[in-house]
Amino acid sequence: MPKSKVRKKVAYTPPPTVQKAAARAAGPTHPVYVVVMLGLMLVGLAWLVVNYLAGQSIGFMVALGAWNFLIGFALIVIGLLMTMRWR
Repeated sequence: MPKSKVRKKVAYTPPPTVQKAAARAAGPTHPVYVVVMLGLMLVGLAWLVVNYLAGQSIGFMVALGAWNFLIGFALIVIGLLMTMRWR
């Protein structure tokens, strides 16, 4: 039986993309971004802790009522969403 011919494959080189150029151009995140990100998460946590411990004796927190949970969790979630753009 005759032997089949071995084909030489050309080495694949991916075409240059815009994403790679943009990824190289983007540098590390500014340190202020990290401070704001961590600050939002800590302020949200502090808001919830203060609401649980002393919320009934603070006037504006009593007026907000259940909205305190939304405010605290929203601050934490915004900080967590900021982590996705942190480099």
